[in-house]
Amino acid sequence: MSMTLLLIQTLNGLQYGFLLFLIAAGLTLVFGVMGFINLAHGVQYMVGAYLAFAFLGLTGNFFLAVVLAMVSALVLGLLLESFVFRHLYRRSHLDQVLATFGIIIFLNELAKVLFGPATLTLELPEILSGSVQLTENLRYPVYRFVTILVGLVVAVLLFLAVTRTKVGMLIRAGATTPEMVSALGVNIERLFMIVFGVGAMLAGLAGIIAAPIFAIEPGMGDNILILTFVVIIIGGIGSIRGAFIAALLVGLLDTMGRTLATAGLDLVFGPSIANQAGPALASMLVYILMAAILVVRPRGLLPAKGVA
Repeated sequence: MSMTLLLIQTLNGLQYGFLLFLIAAGLTLVFGVMGFINLAHGVQYMVGAYLAFAFLGLTGNFFLAVVLAMVSALVLGLLLESFVFRHLYRRSHLDQVLATFGIIIFLNELAKVLFGPATLTLELPEILSGSVQLTENLRYPVYRFVTILVGLVVAVLLFLAVTRTKVGMLIRAGATTPEMVSALGVNIERLFMIVFGVGAMLAGLAGIIAAPIFAIEPGMGDNILILTFVVIIIGGIGSIRGAFIAALLVGLLDTMGRTLATAGLDLVFGPSIANQAGPALASMLVYILMAAILVVRPRGLLPAKGVA
């Protein structure tokens, strides 16, 4: 592998890793703090992409569309929490899975009704559509650098919010002893609503960021949800730091693994078989990594104390 290709794949892996972190951070908060299995978290990623597309069409301004889409994703998350999910907290995990799966089907079908089944794309503004000269033979898209920067900024802000603020302290306390926190006069339902709303907004932000890179289509969040669960299991359920480290590991392994596996198989079987089997083998490596880590550290790399 040439140094140029290695650099490209490393940057692509980081970009994909930060995208996974944005989704995993919200899911690990909801799962870790509330013990709630939200399969609809992936569809909130899809909703963010569609909202950005809709608001761009209405306003014609990319940055305004991003802000409006994030606010709308937050509002949608709060509405779902208030009218649906709140009534499932004390129900069994099977009930939670069935209810959230129903929301997946409903929102996927709603996306088809409103936008059609065709694949959509989100146009970038001129300021983000250029590229940066990294080496003599390599130019890398500006927007992909922006996605890395956004993911890093969100990771820092989220960690500080959870570990250094009063709300973060209450979230960590509510995760371990909700009865005691409630006895002290804290509204646990409102606290959980905040956690769920922030998680939905982060998933929506991930969809907004992904929209100019990947296709916008119904069901686009279903596959990435599985990988997100892998991330939070590797990192440790409820751990923001664990989700960050695991997301980068998975992103780099998935991206680098596709290139290395394809190149290795090409040497033995030829390009035709390598191009088909390489990506599949790379996908397997992620689950092999998860299994290996769980054997050594059953609670994940950085198991949560509360959610810190």
